[in-house]
Amino acid sequence: MASLVQYVVVRSDLLRTLKWPTGAVIAQACHACTAVIHQFNGDSNVTQYLSDLDNMHKVVLEAKDETELRTISEKLSSKNIHYKLWIEQPENYATCLAVKPYPRDEIKPYFKGLKLYK
Repeated sequence: MASLVQYVVVRSDLLRTLKWPTGAVIAQACHACTAVIHQFNGDSNVTQYLSDLDNMHKVVLEAKDETELRTISEKLSSKNIHYKLWIEQPENYATCLAVKPYPRDEIKPYFKGLKLYK
């Protein structure tokens, strides 16, 4: 059985430059994770990932701003990687994205060069 992981990419400028409260930034990641799991609920990777709730694995990375986040989104779309780009309303801008769970070896290369969110 392959080790499944869910990657989440959050804009670091929300906290550092735009001075969002920490809780609001965390909520963006929670929204994206919940939405992508719901969106792909029938997927076999999602089913397997949810079958062992105490051992779910996520990697949270940072994008420097909305432009970088949208670039990552476009790259994932071009490779048919399933994800949810969270668009905060009413502001209507992208704050983070979460991929559905994938085998680690399959998904990791798409996030090469990104740093862990700090």
